[in-house]
Amino acid sequence: MAASPREEDLLDAIVMADARFHGEGYQEGFAEGTHAGITEGKRYGALHGAKVGSEIGCYYGFCSVWRSLLQNCADEKHSKKLKVLDSLLGMIQDFPYEDPTYSKLHEDLDKIRGKFKQDTVTPDSIYSVTKEDQQT
Repeated sequence: MAASPREEDLLDAIVMADARFHGEGYQEGFAEGTHAGITEGKRYGALHGAKVGSEIGCYYGFCSVWRSLLQNCADEKHSKKLKVLDSLLGMIQDFPYEDPTYSKLHEDLDKIRGKFKQDTVTPDSIYSVTKEDQQT
């Protein structure tokens, strides 16, 4: 005795319910996960971007202040420091703040960090200005 087409459709619907619910659940979960991922990504990007901006701003402020203090000094020691500061300021000004897709973003940031550390941490390049230096 053969089942009628209507009975087969009913049995198919029952048997395939698991697969259908699995597929629908996957689609709903994927959509919800995508939305949550975008939200979390925006939050992380804003936080990380603010940290990088603050760090670069600190370097820029340091260089600007020391440049203004040293620009009135005429000796060779201070002119070397000015060249180093100008080099670092140039790197900072060329940094692509507006383009998060820039392929060398992290490389350039690491170069700026390294240059700053190299110029400020080594004993021969410690920035110090005495009253005599400011008066010359």
